[in-house]
This record gives sequence, structure tokens and C-alpha cells, in this order.
Amino acid sequence: MYAKGMTVRDIQSHLEDIYGAEISTQTISNMTDRILPKVEEWRNRPLKEIYSILYIDGQRFKVRSDGQVKEKTVYTVLGINIEGNKDILGLWIAETESAKYWLSVLTDIKNRGVKDILIITSDDLPGIQDAIKAVYPESVYQGCVVHLIRNTFRYVSHKDMKAFSNDMKFIYKAPTEESALKAFDELKSKWGKEYPLAIGIWDKNWNRISSMYRFTEEIRKLIYTTNAIESIHSQFRKVSSPKSHFPDDISVLKMLYLCSIEITKRWTMRIPNWNKILAQLSIHFGERVSKYL
Repeated sequence: MYAKGMTVRDIQSHLEDIYGAEISTQTISNMTDRILPKVEEWRNRPLKEIYSILYIDGQRFKVRSDGQVKEKTVYTVLGINIEGNKDILGLWIAETESAKYWLSVLTDIKNRGVKDILIITSDDLPGIQDAIKAVYPESVYQGCVVHLIRNTFRYVSHKDMKAFSNDMKFIYKAPTEESALKAFDELKSKWGKEYPLAIGIWDKNWNRISSMYRFTEEIRKLIYTTNAIESIHSQFRKVSSPKSHFPDDISVLKMLYLCSIEITKRWTMRIPNWNKILAQLSIHFGERVSKYL
């Protein structure tokens, strides 16, 4: 019941209504605490030596801390291993983000046995690129294009949204970086005076999102967005929505751990067309891939 999103008081009421059992909320809370060793074991379990792709994205939750209800971000790290299977590598809670914070997350992943990551995809998280260079210097970093597009639309009038969107597609759907830059120049020429802030977002983030042009369409579809985590976060929202806030960090982790276990049980299939994608990754990354095959 706790894993499905019921609050401690909901569970108390349900047990009394259905079974006539009078159990205190503290007893129910103590019962759910019995999974804490499993949570820690899961968060510290050994991982694969290499991951083809790593996705990092966050979701905000309200948590009571120091007598106040604060918003904290829980970051999910999702990996696709060399066999083409997905796995949630872990969950990390943060109030603030910095290179030092991301260094600790990536060091944790490395200490759990991950020697190499081919491609890492995330939103524009403060300090993430510096941390990647420090821990996994050979990894290719790809910023999330979908987040970039959403941020761009914040500065475009509704009346021009469709036309601007159609012109913008020629950038992120371009076959090469050269043709993408040409499409960007055309977008800038057409809309730059009217929407300088929208154009400026692409100028500022170009180096962060342009890695995808090195790869084929099959790989690009996997790395240009962190949407692979969106379905996970939608499940997290379902189980957390009955709660106005969590009493502490541990409560968040208990809930999301149980939900993560349920999610990963359903992942029985490899990424579609994985053999072709793996062949392409082998060509791009050479011995870094071949020694694990």
C-alpha cells in the first residue's frame, strides 16, 4: 500500500475499515522503515563496468527539513548497458547543484564499479560538464534538446509559435552540424530582431547540444533528450501525488525506491534495434566497446 502511494494515515484508515485493525501511524511508519536496509543495499549495489548511455534528470518534491517545508530535487540516473537493457542506477537528493555535488554523484557511480560511460545526457545542470570531465573525461556529453526547445518557447509569442517551431525543426533535425548551423543562421536572420532571447538560448547552448550530430539517427533518437526518464517520473508522480509533502528525505527515498523496483520489473526487453545501434557505437568508440563484447 505504501508503494502504491497511500499515506500512513490512508493505510491506517484502510486497515481499520476493511479488517477492523487499529494500528497507530507510528507502527505503520516503523513497519515501512524495515525496508531501509534494502534501500541502502540497492543504492550501493555494484553496477556494470560500462554503460552505453547515461541519462540524468530531476524531479522536485516538497520535504520537511529543519522545521520548514522545502522543495528538494531527487535526481534519477538511468543507464543503458552494453546489452541494451535499462536500469535505474540510483536516486540522489539535492537542495542545491554544483560541480562539487555532481562530482560526488559521479564518484559514487564510479566507486560502484562503472569504469566507462560512452554518452551522458542531461538538462543544463550547473557544474555537470565539469564533473563529467573530472570523473569520465572520455565520455561524450549531450545536452537535452527537448528542454532547450521548451525554454526557447518561453520567449516566443503564441501567435508566432507554430511558424517559429517549424523553422526551428530544421536545426535539430539537420543531418550534419554544418547544415544545422546554416538552419540556425536562417532562424536568427528571420526571428533574431523580434525574439533575441529565444535565439540567444540556442547561441548559449550550442556547444552543449551539438554532440548529437556526430552520430546516426538511431543513436541520436536515444541521446537528444532525457525523455527516457519522463516515464519513470510520471510513475513517481502517481505514487507521491497523495502527499502534500514528505516528513523527511528518508520517506522520499523509501517511496521512490519501492516505485523504482516495480518499474524495473517491467523492463524485460532490450532497446529496439539494439544490435544495429551497438554496431554503430562499436565503430565510434572502438576498443572501449569491443573489449566488453
